[in-house]
Amino acid sequence: MNRRKSRAGWSLENHVADLLTEAGIPFSARAADIDGEPDIVIPSIEAYKDPSYPADKLCMVGVKTTCKDRWRQVLKEGPRIPRKHILTMQRGISAKQLNEMHAANVTLIVPAALHKDYPKVPGIKLVQVSEFLDWASALAKG
Repeated sequence: MNRRKSRAGWSLENHVADLLTEAGIPFSARAADIDGEPDIVIPSIEAYKDPSYPADKLCMVGVKTTCKDRWRQVLKEGPRIPRKHILTMQRGISAKQLNEMHAANVTLIVPAALHKDYPKVPGIKLVQVSEFLDWASALAKG
């Protein structure tokens, strides 16, 4: 069971990497030499490690097949980046969990087809994958 979950997670990370590559967005995957080892760093590990590179031009994405309590892991990843992103394929979470994520500066990226499975919470917007790619592309271009 754990092997299957691990393969699903690696597969999702590979799909996200393909989407970023296809969109022409520079990134580093599996950033093992950054605190907490974020799944995706935009534009690169080198930019993250360069203290002169503006933190507001960096993006970190945790790629999780499910959020559950694992979403809290991303809070410790890439401490230089204040706003965290999580891309997930999970079919819905509770309003309480959405509020907790929002309070912790975590933006949830979910495929548009799954948005209907999430509660509507005032002041919280789920981001579609296509919206995130547009935003990340603009961020990378400076």
